[in-house]
Amino acid sequence: MGESSMDPMLVDGGKGTVSLRTDGIIHLAWNPRVRIEVQDAQAAMEAVNQVAGGAEYPMLVDMATTADVTREARSIFSIPCAANRIALLGTSPVDRVMANFFLSVHVPPCPTRFFTSRDESMAWLLKGNDE
Repeated sequence: MGESSMDPMLVDGGKGTVSLRTDGIIHLAWNPRVRIEVQDAQAAMEAVNQVAGGAEYPMLVDMATTADVTREARSIFSIPCAANRIALLGTSPVDRVMANFFLSVHVPPCPTRFFTSRDESMAWLLKGNDE
């Protein structure tokens, strides 16, 4: 089931983890009910780049249970990192609104889409850059 090939790295500040899965997807998972501030977003991008070790991978951002992402924090996700495509995974209409607002305000550095289905997000990430 795409288990992690390494122990998840705790993001500085402790609000999430980053791991490189055996299927070659970086998984950024935020803890439930956290408020993501700018320093958390920066720490997450640093962890992503560290986990990637100089290579590029598709990335799944699990934001389904986060309470809030500050506007400043959202801007961090438009800075290029080791991800070559990003799937934002949420569960609620609020998540969708937040993700669509982010995507309309910031130009992501790589193809980025919002999903409410883990299976769909994984299929999109794994199919590569053929769009």
